[in-house]
Amino acid sequence: MASTRDLQLNSGMRCAKYMLLIVSFMFAITAILLVMVGSTIQAIFGDFRQFVDDHFLSPPALLIAIGFILLFVATLGAYGAIKESVMLINLYGVCLFMVFILEISASIAAFVMQGQVREMLIRTMNDSLANYETNDYIKTGVDYMQQGLECCGVNGPNDWLGYYPQTNTTSESNGIVEIDVPSSCCGLFNIYDFNQCDRQFESGCLGRMDFIISQSTMLIATGATTVAFVQLLGALCAFMLAKTLRRNKSLREARRWQLQQSLGVLISGGKMAPPMNSPMTGYTQLEKSEKFLEHDPIVYTPSSPSVN
Repeated sequence: MASTRDLQLNSGMRCAKYMLLIVSFMFAITAILLVMVGSTIQAIFGDFRQFVDDHFLSPPALLIAIGFILLFVATLGAYGAIKESVMLINLYGVCLFMVFILEISASIAAFVMQGQVREMLIRTMNDSLANYETNDYIKTGVDYMQQGLECCGVNGPNDWLGYYPQTNTTSESNGIVEIDVPSSCCGLFNIYDFNQCDRQFESGCLGRMDFIISQSTMLIATGATTVAFVQLLGALCAFMLAKTLRRNKSLREARRWQLQQSLGVLISGGKMAPPMNSPMTGYTQLEKSEKFLEHDPIVYTPSSPSVN
């Protein structure tokens, strides 16, 4: 019966350990995914840096930081599981709860920013068109946007009418207004004359930019929210596993104490010879100074006179 009980305790400890290792491994994979998603969104915002305000760069940077923190926390949880340390596992749960708070903060910021995307893009894109001819950095960014997204202007090519110099007076041919636009608005150049555009982009860039930035912020918000609640479940699981490990350790120590008590009963019953100075025998050997000297003579003094 005792061996069966010990086997159950060891099985419980092993189950809790392996469960925590699996949870930590899953969180490590999640951390890597968070870093990858945050880096990708940060790269997208970097490509269109001049059209994105500075505070829009905070959520992806926070997502990357959360990923690295979560990777460290997952390593801490795995180490605590291997060492069967209740303190480390409780610390692991506390760290997961702190990561949960950071992820909720990132998701709230992303949700708030999503409603500001269109207004921000209208302002920044019109400012870029106005400074296209005077700022080489802005010119490079606008050309990259128009070529990459295959668009022209904010809402269409007509937006360049007030910002791009017109070599000829705006004319009409076959009822179509011809406006001079940058070469980045051209989708197909003439094979005989590269200065002549055969096909021009007609759609504006606002809708496509709005879709890219809005979807990026939505990805941050939904991803951080989903992972946050998984983190919360992970923290609760860590605390429960720590409680299980503590209980199993207590039961194991209780079994060890019972075994020691059983050995003490066997010793006191005479089935085993205890050491001379063992506290189980109730006897403690006297010190040398307290012993009687074996060679001292014994003198007898009568208390009354002897009778002859």
